This record gives sequence, structure tokens and C-alpha cells, in this order.
Amino acid sequence: MHVTQIALGRFHHFHLARQLEKRDRLHQIWTGYPRLKLKDEIGIPSQKIKSYPWFYVPAQLFPRLPFIGTSPTITRELHWQAINAIDRHVAAQMDEPTVLVGNSSGGLYSGRRAKTLGGQYVCDRGSTHIRFQNSILDEEYRLWGQKFAGIDPRVVRKEEEEYEAADRITVPSRFCYASFVKFGVAAEKLRLIPYGGRLDRFKPVGEPDPDQFTVLFVGGVSIRKGVPYLLQAFEQLRHPRKRLKIIGDVAADLRPLLHRLPMDRVEMLGAVPNQALPMHYSTANVMVLPSLEEGLALVMAEAMACRCPVIASENTGALDLFTDGVEGLIIPVRSSLKLREAMEKLASDRVSAQAMAERACARIRGLGGYDRYGGQWEDLLREIDLGGQTVRPPPRYCPEIQG
Repeated sequence: MHVTQIALGRFHHFHLARQLEKRDRLHQIWTGYPRLKLKDEIGIPSQKIKSYPWFYVPAQLFPRLPFIGTSPTITRELHWQAINAIDRHVAAQMDEPTVLVGNSSGGLYSGRRAKTLGGQYVCDRGSTHIRFQNSILDEEYRLWGQKFAGIDPRVVRKEEEEYEAADRITVPSRFCYASFVKFGVAAEKLRLIPYGGRLDRFKPVGEPDPDQFTVLFVGGVSIRKGVPYLLQAFEQLRHPRKRLKIIGDVAADLRPLLHRLPMDRVEMLGAVPNQALPMHYSTANVMVLPSLEEGLALVMAEAMACRCPVIASENTGALDLFTDGVEGLIIPVRSSLKLREAMEKLASDRVSAQAMAERACARIRGLGGYDRYGGQWEDLLREIDLGGQTVRPPPRYCPEIQG
């Protein structure tokens, strides 16, 4: 059976679409992106890319407007309208059996429609169970003296309806898998399919300055990403020529904290074009991601493909991408101390750090980019074709999680 995808944003979804197309599985991919923003999505026939930008584009543009764009109520409402509009639109367009793969919170109505037509519904969740995500973020905000508005209760309800309605739920890491088990989702619904890395764009294009120790962060500059712990750890890092480069937009939740966090030798670069990232990765000694909660952060594979080792918290999905101490370092969440120690380990032994960087690059290339990811999706689709609901054992070392 062929696949219809729904994904408002990009993330990993177009990588999946390319893999499905290679295997003659792709029917269509629906996106909220306008077509002019999709010119670089090669490997997918243009007639199979369906754009429905009428709600998503305003939802993305509004928060950037001065003054009125700071209204969380309006921003939340626009997001809610966007995820529902594309979901209902695709449901109305469907008239034949398909496997509907919907990004979580955006596939309930189309997934139900697919099932009434004799197809199946796969909820693709790129993060932890939504109630776990809401809980750990609420806890973290309180630790930093900030108020967390919480995930829109309508989104929470819709996602939990999706978990119930879906025939399968795909997650990218053991961390995510464990969060679903913790909140009572049946194990037979869950499928662990880790992401790969984009090898066509991300490759070594430079070298770190031998006289400096450059730490890199890439992503949303926010409490969720653990940026306060990074700034604390970097301040304590003992190195005469250290620098920290932070790439990404600063989230509203972090701005009130920045004035009381150490910023010496920190370069805030803001958002940079995706095409410019390989040079930043290649010239850094390490990329750090101390997030409180992720699915499997794509920036880790991007850095590794550019021969940049990664220090990541155990809540990033790193366990499903590299081995601690071999291609990178995995540290406990919420630990500035362990993060500082990990950075000092790489800074003090450049020979070992270089060997780790080489192994990181080899690891990602060994995955064949997204080929392993595509192959695991093909296994799932064959299972669906055969009409089975195979009960699989939990992933090897499925961690206990708190929150």
C-alpha cells in the first residue's frame, strides 16, 4: 500500500518522503510550506508534493511581528488552526486506501478517514509522549523561576486521540519509547525508527583552529534545549582560548534569564542559513546539546557527518545515534558539572578528541544517510501489507525515565 504523509514543517518528513519514493511507496506528501520554499527538496516528484500554506504561513509569520507578535494567545490559536486545517483538508481529498502517516497533532481526521477507506493510520511522533513533554517542561520552567503556559490543552487532547486511533505510533528514540510506555500506551503499537543524517549537505569542509577550543550549539535557544546549563558549564570550563558559538533564534522564555547568565566569550549568531551550517560544524571542536527533552535531534547527526563530535544529554535520543565514549559523550540531564567535565575531556586531549571526531563521521556514513531509516519504514509497511500487528519486544536497554 502507498503512503500519504502530512507534515506542516520539514524536520525529518521530507527525508522520509525521499526514502518512500525510492521504494515506490510514496503517494503524496502534504505540507504547510509554500512551494517557493520547497525548491531544494530534490528526489521527490513535484506532483507528489502538495502545499497547503494558507494557515501555516500566517502562524509562522505572526510571532515575528513587532508588538502584536508577542501575544501567546494569538500565536497558540493560529497554530491550532493550522494543524487542524491541513488535517481536515487532506481528509476531504482522500478517496482511496492509503497508509496515512501523520505528524502528531496533525493527522487525526485524515487518519480516521484512511481507516474508513480500508487503509491504516500511523501517528509519527518526533518527540516524547505529549504529557511527559508537558510535565518535564513545566518542572524545568519552575526551576528557573519562569511560568510555563503549558502545551495547548486542545493539542494534548487531540494527540491522545491520535495515539488511541492510530494503528502504529512511530518514535525515533528509546527515550521517546519509554515515555509512551510510562503513560500507558500499548507496546504493540510502538515502533522505534531512529533518524539518519543528510550526507549530501553535511560533510567536513574545514578544520577547527588548533589554537582555540570552539564549542558550538545549534537549535532553538531556549530553556527546553538546556541552554542555561551550557552557559554555566562554559563559564567554568578551564581553557585559555575558549569560545562558544550559539546558532539559533533566542526564545522568549530565555530572554528574561540571559542577563543573569554568564556570557563572556559567547557569540550569539542568531539564525544562519542551513547551507552555512557545515562550515560551523566542521570548524568546531565539539557540538553540545544539553536538552531537557527531544525526540532525536537532527543537529547531532549533522555535526557528526561534518567530523564534529557531540556532547548530548541522555534526553536527546543520543543513545540511538552514537555510543557514549566512542563517537561522542552522553551526560545526565540538568548537570552543568558533567557537561563541563565532558568539554574539558575533549579540550585536554586533542588526539583522542580527533579520533572521536573521525569515528563520529564514520558512524553516520555507515548508516547510509537515511537509508537505514528508510529500510525500517519499509519493514513496517510490509508488516502492514501482510495485515499483521506483530508484537515486538522492547528495544534493547529501554531506559527508565523521570517526569
